[in-house]
Amino acid sequence: MKKSTFQSRTYEPYQPQRSLPSPLPTRHSMTRTKHVWNQLAKGQSGITLLGDDFKSCPTKVAGIVPRDADKHPASFNEEKHVSKSDLRTIPTATIFAIAAADEALDDAQWRPQTDDDCNSTGVAIGMAMSDLEYIVDTGVAFREKGYNKVSPYFVPKILTNMPSGHVSIRHNLRGPNHSVATACTTGLHAVGDSFSFVQRGFADVMVCGGTEASVSPLSVAAFARDGMVCGGTEASVSPLSVAAFARMRALSAAEDPKRASRPFDKERDGFVIAEGATVLVLEELNHALRRKANIYAEILGYGLSADAVHITASAGVGEGAFRCMSAALRSCGMDPNEVSHLNAHATSTPIGDAAEAMAIRRLFGDHTMNVAITATKGATGHLLGAAGAIETAFTVMACRIGIIPPILNLEDPDVGGQLDLVVKEARTWAVKHGKRRVALKNSFGFGGTNASLVVAEYSDSVI
Repeated sequence: MKKSTFQSRTYEPYQPQRSLPSPLPTRHSMTRTKHVWNQLAKGQSGITLLGDDFKSCPTKVAGIVPRDADKHPASFNEEKHVSKSDLRTIPTATIFAIAAADEALDDAQWRPQTDDDCNSTGVAIGMAMSDLEYIVDTGVAFREKGYNKVSPYFVPKILTNMPSGHVSIRHNLRGPNHSVATACTTGLHAVGDSFSFVQRGFADVMVCGGTEASVSPLSVAAFARDGMVCGGTEASVSPLSVAAFARMRALSAAEDPKRASRPFDKERDGFVIAEGATVLVLEELNHALRRKANIYAEILGYGLSADAVHITASAGVGEGAFRCMSAALRSCGMDPNEVSHLNAHATSTPIGDAAEAMAIRRLFGDHTMNVAITATKGATGHLLGAAGAIETAFTVMACRIGIIPPILNLEDPDVGGQLDLVVKEARTWAVKHGKRRVALKNSFGFGGTNASLVVAEYSDSVI
């Protein structure tokens, strides 16, 4: 069979490749990776009260990236990552992504310089929503004061592929440049698609993840009206975005930020919106070994499905969730009995959590009680387009360290018996001698879009 060439790279016919994520510097309401992971394992919450701008919304809490260095030693300073002029032309969610990518590439010790390395390194960073407040303000300014009040940067600031574009330009990464906007599945789709790109030889390295900055009064209000929210965001924590989610009645009305997000609990009443970004460096195995990279874990499989039922509600019996988990396992030839941990999508909504629980029991059958389940949105809130990415990072860390973080605020489960839910405190994740830790990670989004990843502890003895 013929080989095809492009510039200095030679591509062989397609053969599946092993893919390895290198962490994972993360930006969200608790900031950097080590700090976030330690807080998560201790059962700490990153959710806080909203300010006066949100007083007309029924939602009072959110997960907000701290900016006050005096109060938060690990607070986020935009000027460390972009210039003052860039602050005027680049939206917050993109700045989050730039910062997370900078740290991820530093952690992975991957700064490509040669044409070959630049051409074989791609970017796939998703974002679910644009800045609603900025769009509305621009529309008002245009109607009231005319054409000259529309910024020449208006279009670039609202395009959801700009995080990938900026990261690519900043680091001269000329491989696949990809972005998805699939609601709450965005981050997982970005990582899963990157896994597929590496498998198929489209890239040796992918810088991938999700970002969000939509916590605004408008978005929160909209979700609340849909009956689905409790507070928090990506970079979407603005009055408008908060209002929008509140109007959907998707957000919780709870007023105690430390107890508002309650995955699988009988008292759950919606999700807590949150903001932030997570970026992973995903690398083909042989490429990583040649440069002696620090390997955290391995992605084995990726599955996708659609509910085809409702624009915002989950399929009540979890059919779509069951099929995407099954597809992920099938893609890597793995039996459900080989999985011993699952990081659930579980957003703290009444219907969604129950549907996912049904799908989990159906998939694992008699093995269900051998699968330790966590739902980390109890601590972080729901980062929307960044949720799947940060939760993949948590799953990678669990596989590497052997610790499963607890589900916060789970006091009275109402999703039926026969689920091994990790509550109250973190749990040591032990496996039989000769076996490796294997986990599933789920993300499900509005429009009925579903994805699952199979993540495993890295072992050089596995061929």
